[in-house]
Amino acid sequence: MLTQHAWTQQKLSLKEALELAINNYGSVKAKANYAKASFSSVEQAKRDYLPNLVLSAQQDYGTVNGQNGPLYGFGGYGVASSGLPLPNQNWNAAFGSLYLANVNWEFFSFGKAKERIKVAREVAERDNMDLQQELFNHQVKVSAAYLNLLAAQKLTLSYKKNLFRADTFRQVVVTRALNGLIAGVDSSLANAEVSNAKIALTKAKDFEQEQSNKLAQLMGIPPTEFTLDSFFISHVPAGMEQSTDSDIANHPTLRWYQSRINVGKEQKKYLKTLYYPSLSLVGIFQTRGSGFRSDYASNQQAFTQNYFDGIKPSRSNYLIGIGLTWNLTQPLRISKQVKGQTFTNQALTDEFELANQQIRAQLVLADTKIENALSNYREVPTQVKAASDAFLQKSVLYKNGLTNLVDVTQALYALIRAETDRDIAYNNVWQALLYKAAASGDFSLFVNKIEP
Repeated sequence: MLTQHAWTQQKLSLKEALELAINNYGSVKAKANYAKASFSSVEQAKRDYLPNLVLSAQQDYGTVNGQNGPLYGFGGYGVASSGLPLPNQNWNAAFGSLYLANVNWEFFSFGKAKERIKVAREVAERDNMDLQQELFNHQVKVSAAYLNLLAAQKLTLSYKKNLFRADTFRQVVVTRALNGLIAGVDSSLANAEVSNAKIALTKAKDFEQEQSNKLAQLMGIPPTEFTLDSFFISHVPAGMEQSTDSDIANHPTLRWYQSRINVGKEQKKYLKTLYYPSLSLVGIFQTRGSGFRSDYASNQQAFTQNYFDGIKPSRSNYLIGIGLTWNLTQPLRISKQVKGQTFTNQALTDEFELANQQIRAQLVLADTKIENALSNYREVPTQVKAASDAFLQKSVLYKNGLTNLVDVTQALYALIRAETDRDIAYNNVWQALLYKAAASGDFSLFVNKIEP
């Protein structure tokens, strides 16, 4: 990986910038972790179908007074002491123990477990599509920022050349004015043109710094100066005149919208399974120990406070059963959830259709942008040559006293305008191709045109 110092010394290619951006940018890394979390949830949903196996052991010390009467332990706070109801309270206490193994398996629930797994899979696919969409969009953003910075650097260079021309011409004008060959006001106008050129250069540098900062942010690195690949301002993509058909069905954005619809459909199926009951198998084996002997009801001295006698298992029980659980009012509630999910699914479909329409409109616009960019690219050489010839002609005429400074200034403006048009002509062709790649959802349309 390039170091920050190397970026200022070594050429940073677009492919290197894309690699750095994908590895460093926060939102890309976040979406990747969200996708990993969703795939873990799929495995969790699969394991939720496994039976519950509970092992428990407890050892207690306490009394066993009983009493005739109703009792319900709200919130689980009732004490489960067992013993015959005696006429008087006593505080005889001994050790007791309980050991058990319990298996509870909801083995059949009319597809609930299966649908939960399907929902989890669709959620994982949705989050993966969200990641792919983020990667695609970020690649487009980084490429656009790279091209914008390259154009800004080229414009800065053109304005430096413009300042040099203006300053050189000012020196000629000042010398002629001091020698009395021209009016002194011309030197003032020449100084004004130099100041104007300096202001234009400062604005160009400011724009370049903004674009450099934006590219650094998208790459997830500290702002610095970049030396970029000049390939994009010296070449245009081959085969641009040929229109390519694009299958937008695989567009990352549309695939993400479709994945949201798929999640909604599976959630609706899962909700419908909640109408039905669940069948469960239960099996339990428990053994107990107690410091109270079997004749304690008739002899309240028949107990021991010995710890080991109290925790030693002495009575065991087992139970195997099958149960059916069905909340008969559940369908009344679930029906509204299903209805709400139906409206949500329709909303997701509407959003998909809107995105589809927007992308198709962008494809039409992309072809127009490519056509216009190529047209301007073909016109630029003629414009630059004509402006250069005009400026040279006006400069020579002015030096020989055959024209005025206004004509020279106008020629200078025409030349700098032609040079800036030339600087961005190549770049605009690449930008148009990038727009086409973004609209079609196929980044290879752009990146495959880059020189290896």
